[in-house]
Amino acid sequence: MKNFKNLLKASLLGMAAVCLASCGDTVEGWNLKGTIENNANELTLKAGATMTSQESFENFNLKVKFQAAECAEASIKFATDGTSGYEVLIKNGPQDGSRKTGSLSHVRNLYRSLAEDGEWFDLEINVRGKNIAVAVNGTDVVCYTEPEKPFRTPENAKQLLGKGNAIIGVQAGQMLIKDLTVTALAADATNPNDTLPAIDEQTDGAIRMQQQDFPLIDMHVHLKGGLTKEQAHGMSMNYGINYGVAPNAGEGGVGRMLADDAEVRSYLQEVKPLPFLCGVQGEGRKWTQTFSQEALNEFDYLFTDAMTIIDAQGRNSRIYKPEEVHYDNGMDAYMDQIVDQTCLILENEPADIFANAFYLPEKDMNLEFDKYWTDERVNRVLDVMQKWDIALEISARYKIPSKRIIKMAKDRGMKFTFGTNNVDANFGRLEYCIECVNELGITKDMIWFPTMTKRPNHPVNIYNDFSKIKMQY
Repeated sequence: MKNFKNLLKASLLGMAAVCLASCGDTVEGWNLKGTIENNANELTLKAGATMTSQESFENFNLKVKFQAAECAEASIKFATDGTSGYEVLIKNGPQDGSRKTGSLSHVRNLYRSLAEDGEWFDLEINVRGKNIAVAVNGTDVVCYTEPEKPFRTPENAKQLLGKGNAIIGVQAGQMLIKDLTVTALAADATNPNDTLPAIDEQTDGAIRMQQQDFPLIDMHVHLKGGLTKEQAHGMSMNYGINYGVAPNAGEGGVGRMLADDAEVRSYLQEVKPLPFLCGVQGEGRKWTQTFSQEALNEFDYLFTDAMTIIDAQGRNSRIYKPEEVHYDNGMDAYMDQIVDQTCLILENEPADIFANAFYLPEKDMNLEFDKYWTDERVNRVLDVMQKWDIALEISARYKIPSKRIIKMAKDRGMKFTFGTNNVDANFGRLEYCIECVNELGITKDMIWFPTMTKRPNHPVNIYNDFSKIKMQY
């Protein structure tokens, strides 16, 4: 990721600032409307209140401190005449599918807030030329460059940069505000070292999803194959795709593996300051014995797959490795083992999401996917998933499940997530997932979020000795 820490260098010299100061029904440089209390150095804005800058800006730096009451919502519009321009959202709280603090509305929506209700946090917006940067508590959450030909739906046709006012408004609850400054920047203010390249929005699927406020999240990103958390951060902001960054936990996987509770907590300290959702993938079949419930519950979500099974001879088989796939009694019998094992895993492991779902060995079986994944076999797996409200991952990498299976899950009212399971930094932009959304009519209320987890209610002791569970074929 490019360096975002020198945003103001070479662009503030000689420019005037509009500062917050008491002045009756106005504060210096701002007109007030609605229920606003002026207390010492703080303003209290209640639902319906607005502050409108008396001056219009094109390039500027805006800094402000907010403290949001529980369930409060606010926004900062800029480059606006009231209907045009852009909007940054302020909304904290759990990961429930609503857009969160720092979102550049309809363009770079975010689904995890780096701020907490009841605590002061810093928000900063920089507009320089065609670049919009948003930071929360000093962490960059948006870096968007408006392209020469932006894609906009008719409802958002005026969402373009230009000269205009700034408007701070509260839509729900109560917000405290202090230390508000807006500093005009030079007309030619730029900082190419801190600007990500513009995306060709005429061919980009992500911006179409963002314009509809469809939650676009890749929940299955691994920091491996040279992909660092800094790279992932920059890619996420540039592509307009939220990332759920997840290590593998357990044994037998590829890439970074967490081995115990101490490594879990160390990993979370690394990634939680960044605007990622934080998941973990249970690897192998003994991961529930390796970690405490308390440690696993620190993650936003848990997921696993059925790519490691115990075959009929008791062998640990990673079915993505041809040398570990043994058709002792023929392919059809092996397929029954896969189904049995998949149901056993989903019944007994604390997964919120079934990842790499319905994967088949590349050697022979995947070539006849629909032959082996009959409706009867699919329904056996979907029955277990639906019983425990486990979400179905649509895999961009493997292009699974098939659209037939996704439709079967959709018809049952099941929830979905998107995931890539990348091997390096070149893992695309959820193309298959977006294709499925458009072709199968998946709507945003069908997307799973961490607040939907049923993990605490799972009746099985998830930290049992999995090896003692009798496996029948």
